[in-house]
Amino acid sequence: MREFIVEADGGSRGNPGPAGYGAVVLDAATGETLTEAAEYLGTATNNVAEYRGLLAGLRAAHALDPGARVRVRMDSKLVVEQMSGRWKIKHPDMKPLAMEARSVFPPDQVTYEWIPRERNKQADRLANEAMDAGAKGEQWSPSLSRADLATKAEATPAAARAGAGRTTEATPADAPPADAPPSAVSAAPTAGRTAEPASESVAGGSGTAVAAGGRTAAPEAVPAAAADAGPRTVGGGQAHPSASSAPSAPGWSAAPDLGAPATLVLLRHGETPLTPQKRFSGSGGTDPALSAAGREQAHRVADALARRGTIQAIVASPLARTRETAGIVAARLNLDVTIEDGLRETDFGAWEGLTFGEVRERYPDDLNAWLADPEAHPTGGGESFAETAVRLAATREKLVAAYRGRTALLVTHVTPIKTLIRLALGAPPESLFRMELSAASLSAVAYYADGNASVRLFNDTSHLRP
Repeated sequence: MREFIVEADGGSRGNPGPAGYGAVVLDAATGETLTEAAEYLGTATNNVAEYRGLLAGLRAAHALDPGARVRVRMDSKLVVEQMSGRWKIKHPDMKPLAMEARSVFPPDQVTYEWIPRERNKQADRLANEAMDAGAKGEQWSPSLSRADLATKAEATPAAARAGAGRTTEATPADAPPADAPPSAVSAAPTAGRTAEPASESVAGGSGTAVAAGGRTAAPEAVPAAAADAGPRTVGGGQAHPSASSAPSAPGWSAAPDLGAPATLVLLRHGETPLTPQKRFSGSGGTDPALSAAGREQAHRVADALARRGTIQAIVASPLARTRETAGIVAARLNLDVTIEDGLRETDFGAWEGLTFGEVRERYPDDLNAWLADPEAHPTGGGESFAETAVRLAATREKLVAAYRGRTALLVTHVTPIKTLIRLALGAPPESLFRMELSAASLSAVAYYADGNASVRLFNDTSHLRP
């Protein structure tokens, strides 16, 4: 039986805006390109363009050999997870496209795999070619040669050739203990997607607005340097600033065309005695309370949130350190606290209370497996990162439904916050080891009516200093 690889991508310069897709069918044995497809779609969203690219790739593979096995590779986590049956498809524009894609081949002949954007360059290039052609009132044609493309690239200013969503690479650290994870996360939007300039942070410092799942993050305040720089070039096209930078309803982010989102502001609890010692501290350990430093941090973040004045509800993990942090904030904001068990920290089994070095010394094989595989469990039957993700995804859906159009503060832990951010960005599980969250730091995710999300990675602690 023949085996094909289908790589597909799609993008929208505006979301919704001028959109296009690209797809390529490769021979799995030789890597040879068998056929390419691309099309300008007019006005559409990123996600619709991605699904159209998938459908075109599957149809092209079917035309070559309807009996072949197909490995689909895409950098859209959303499409891969939905087509694999692990995530529900809620958006009405995507349901029929997904059904049509499933009908091209029998289900047992197709598998789906997420790949980083840099490994999906051919489909990304085709999608951008289609959008470029559409901007000229033309349709993409396979007759456009690589030589023509090279000539055009040389004649185009470097800034305009920059690929969409270029990232700063983060280096994973050797030791990612749960209570003090290393390094910083970066996220890469795909073809034609836009990311707005950085927005202000909770306490007046700088934050980063990251477009996730095709959503343009709408800033509340664009720094003067960014405003003076003019429109940004993305994926060979122009990313236009949003019509209004002010939110349409109380909250941290809003898109007027989709209504006010459900905005979940993510607060890590204040320090406990275990925090400065960098010890694993999950839901299966001693359940420590805040230290004196942690209580001071909670009071300072409460003051910062009171100054901002956007929090409308508070939800907390059931553990002592989060309930205490939430109680301090709630007293300052005159709000009640709702306890949500789904926000609890991961159970780290026999590693609870140990440092990373102690775990490496006592359980080296288990630790190596845990670092390499999200399905792996800590020693002693703790919770895997994959199980944590399932729990947090269900909790997210529940909270988004409850706080649609409102801003809720979630007082929780390192792993739940990193998991919610990872899921919103469609980032791979290994990204958990590339985020750092200080005690009492804040991040935020805005969830929109079309199923997309925008992430603000503040990780700001300036409100904790005198």
